[in-house]
Amino acid sequence: MADIGFIGLGNMGAHMARNLIKAGHSLKVFDLNEDAMQYVAQSGAKAAASAREAASDVDFVVTMLPVGANVRSVLVDDGVIDAVRADTLLIDSSTIDVETARAMHEAAGEAGYLFLDAPVSGGVGGAEAATLTFMCGGEQKAFAKARPILEAMGRNIVHCGGPGQGQVAKICNNMVAGITALAVSEAFVIGETLGVDRHTLYNVMSTSSANSFVLSAMCPVAGPSEKAPANNGYKPGFAAKLMLKDLKLAEQAAIMANAASPLGGVAASAFEMHIAHGNGDLDTSSIIKLIKPDIK
Repeated sequence: MADIGFIGLGNMGAHMARNLIKAGHSLKVFDLNEDAMQYVAQSGAKAAASAREAASDVDFVVTMLPVGANVRSVLVDDGVIDAVRADTLLIDSSTIDVETARAMHEAAGEAGYLFLDAPVSGGVGGAEAATLTFMCGGEQKAFAKARPILEAMGRNIVHCGGPGQGQVAKICNNMVAGITALAVSEAFVIGETLGVDRHTLYNVMSTSSANSFVLSAMCPVAGPSEKAPANNGYKPGFAAKLMLKDLKLAEQAAIMANAASPLGGVAASAFEMHIAHGNGDLDTSSIIKLIKPDIK
């Protein structure tokens, strides 16, 4: 079993850290939110006084932070890279921009450490159930070393390529999810308005070419799918504000690739309007409220 420093205990990180403890690993954790640290400490983790302390004398450091600036701040400005042992592997599971991810690979490499960008997909439910997908970018030896640790938190562990390629794969995946959420919402509004029962429409779409994870797990109307957030007032599995963040990252990636992304841009604009109406903390599937605010 490994000694692990875990930095960032939000809705996802707290569950991921607890699953590492359940798997028998020893954890030191840090978050700016004292309550979040105490929550994970109740499962057996040691609460550290700083990110640097959490990263000292451990085999692995896992970061799970909101944006790229936070990752850079913790690893570089707060001195985590300077605090770790020579054999420590740095794993960043945040979803951040590709440029920052590659810069962190470079900073770690210059200091003599292995680094892996390993963002996740699966939402809070996947984090709690340890069924996340990890999309990993970095050297093969870093991926091989990290795999047993990631397997304690996820079901699908994929090596996507070199530095930053995990972030590229995650951004592409979530761009498709955001576009699909908008398209599915439009379809349900049109179908119901023209008289097709939502259960009938769901049965048709879920057994035809429109079927997708977004339809089955994030159906935007209450009733047809038992696990959909729409059945619970759009309590988020993945909040709309986080989807917008990822769609913005996709726009940045499209610019880097010199690639047109018309549908990604439309989806980003739709989520911006949706969030401007005060819906940022609702589930991504609540985007249907932009099209039909009085949806039941």
